[in-house]
Amino acid sequence: MDIIQKLTEEFHLKREQVEKTVALIDEGNTIPFIARYRKEETGSLDDTVLRDLDDRLTYLRNIEKRKEEVRTLITEMGKMTDEISAAIDNAVTITEVDDIYRPFRPHRKTRASVAREKGLEPLADLILAQEDRYEPSLEEQAEAFVDEEKQVASAEEALAGACNIIAESVSDNADYRKTVRRATFEYGTSQH
Repeated sequence: MDIIQKLTEEFHLKREQVEKTVALIDEGNTIPFIARYRKEETGSLDDTVLRDLDDRLTYLRNIEKRKEEVRTLITEMGKMTDEISAAIDNAVTITEVDDIYRPFRPHRKTRASVAREKGLEPLADLILAQEDRYEPSLEEQAEAFVDEEKQVASAEEALAGACNIIAESVSDNADYRKTVRRATFEYGTSQH
């Protein structure tokens, strides 16, 4: 991402103004100093605009840094795809970048990871397939996963474990998280 160009567009400024202002900030000058003594270089930007520009510059740099960290981590795992790379490139917030990384992040032991260890992922896949009619029924199919050695004592326990796997995979999906976050922001209300 061309951060200077993005700032130029967002703040409706000339590219030269932004370049000089960013250079002054990078040199360690304070916003009040720049506003008061470097007006000729910034095009007389006031301290409010300078502060906003500085904040946005910091945020955009942090996004780029996080994108590179996530890209490196996923690549080192050997799981980088063109689709994931494009999603990282198109992310516009740190939250979006973190949502993309979430399924790859090492998890602590969860109910879903325990269920996977017990071999219940095929049952979760079966449930996710959402067949109109299950012949035999889901409960009967879950019976095949009952295994004393793997500590799955009943069909109900197998189904519960499969549901835990489904819940985790849904919560780790970046698109679902984005949709829920947007819906909450648009339609949510606070009650005090």
